[in-house]
Amino acid sequence: MPKPAYGLAGKVFVITGGSRGIGLELARFLLAEKARVAICARKQEGLDQAAAELSGGDNLLAMPAHIARSEDVDIFFEQTRARFGRIDALINNVGMNLLTPSTTEAGIETWQKIIDSNLTGTYYCSRTAARIMKEQAGGKIVNITSTAACRPAQGMGIYGVAKAGIEMLTRVLAAELAPDNIQVNAVAPCMVKTGFSAPFWSNEDIHAEIVKNIPLGRLAETADVVHPVLFLCSEGADFITGQVLSVDGGSTAV
Repeated sequence: MPKPAYGLAGKVFVITGGSRGIGLELARFLLAEKARVAICARKQEGLDQAAAELSGGDNLLAMPAHIARSEDVDIFFEQTRARFGRIDALINNVGMNLLTPSTTEAGIETWQKIIDSNLTGTYYCSRTAARIMKEQAGGKIVNITSTAACRPAQGMGIYGVAKAGIEMLTRVLAAELAPDNIQVNAVAPCMVKTGFSAPFWSNEDIHAEIVKNIPLGRLAETADVVHPVLFLCSEGADFITGQVLSVDGGSTAV
C-alpha cells in the first residue's frame, strides 16, 4: 500500500478514466492519502470492479460518464459536489486510440472519435471544473498527455494530434485561470505498461524497439506517472502552472 506523502488528506479529486490503468492507480494512491475521490468511466462493469478493488467506502464515488458528452460531464460533477461538497483537483486521465497506420486515410468517424474522447472530453471536464473552482477561489487541473504529442508514433497519428491539443489547452487555461488561483499543468509519459498500450509492449519485438529508445531502459510503470501528478496537485506546486512535465525515461532528451 502506498504511503501518504503529499498532504492531500480531505481534498476532493475527480479522475476521468478511473477504472483501470493510470486512473485506477491514482485513485488507489489518493485514497491511501485519505483524499476523497470521484472516478468515472464509460462502462459500469469496469467501475464496479474498480470500486470493489479500491474499497474506498464513503471516500469513493464511482459513476459512469462519457466525457465526450457535455451532459454526462455536468451530471458527474454535480453528483461529485453533492457527495463531497467541493472539488479541489481534476485529473484528466481519459485516453483512447484506434490504430491508424495512415492518418490521411483514416475515416472521419475515426478522427472524430479519437479527438472527442481525448481533446474535447478534456475541454468539457476542465470547463466544468474551472467554473466550480472559481467559486472556491482555487484548484488544480492536471492533464495526462503523451510524448506522442511532440513525436509522431506509428499507428498513433490522430492520438498524437489530440494530445498536442491537450498540451496547448493546458497552457491556454493556465494563463486564463491564473487570476482565479487555479493551476493547470500536464504530465506527458512515454509508453506506460497498462492494458491500453498492451498491443505494443506485449509484442517482444515491438517492446524491444521501444525500450531501445528510452535511456533508462524500460517502459514507465503506472506509479512513475502517479507521483508527478500528485506533486502537481499538492501545495508544493502552487507556483507551477502552464507546464508539461515529461515522464519518459529520457526518451525526448536524445
